[in-house]
Amino acid sequence: MDTPVPSMQDWQSIDSLDALIAAPNHHKLLFENERVRVLYTSIPAGDKVPVHTHRWPSVLYVKSWGEFVRCDENGKVLLDSRTVEAFKTPSEVLWSQPLPPHTLENVGSTSIDIIAVELKDN
Repeated sequence: MDTPVPSMQDWQSIDSLDALIAAPNHHKLLFENERVRVLYTSIPAGDKVPVHTHRWPSVLYVKSWGEFVRCDENGKVLLDSRTVEAFKTPSEVLWSQPLPPHTLENVGSTSIDIIAVELKDN
């Protein structure tokens, strides 16, 4: 009997899409316990992160910022930071809801470096 493949609607249950598994060149685990997971994300200028997810809401500490384009798993643009006024001078700390399957391309000239504290017991 074949094991059913989860649909993209069930993306939070697809472990292979987790940022640490799907995009290990851009995400590093700094700490994890039953309540939080802390990731360091680094995306050099010109890099594109493969399709991945962030299944929990998180607080983001921005170490360095750059312009980026986020697309869904089919390549449809979800967000172009160059078109968002608030991202021209972003806050040092941001809130993020869980993010379904997406890519992120650093289209700027500087590295994007972020520490994310993911809240697992939400």
